[in-house]
Amino acid sequence: MGNIYDTRFMDLQEDTADAAQVLEQVYVALTEKGYNPVNQIVGYIMSGDPTYITSHKNARSLIMKVERDELLEEMMAVYIDTKLRQ
Repeated sequence: MGNIYDTRFMDLQEDTADAAQVLEQVYVALTEKGYNPVNQIVGYIMSGDPTYITSHKNARSLIMKVERDELLEEMMAVYIDTKLRQ
């Protein structure tokens, strides 16, 4: 055991999820359950209420691992790349 005055370092592996992958998986889960994925994802991003996202295929847990601003940033980047930078 070390000195009580030494600082211990804890190396936690953060469970970082890629926003694009999460959006794709959530989209598939929402579509499979018959929801309008655009409406549901927008509802989640605007409110922060995870009940907008189905728990089917663990979609709710997945989307909550990514910050809402990161999801929005990913969507805007794709929109700009596909619609505005033709």
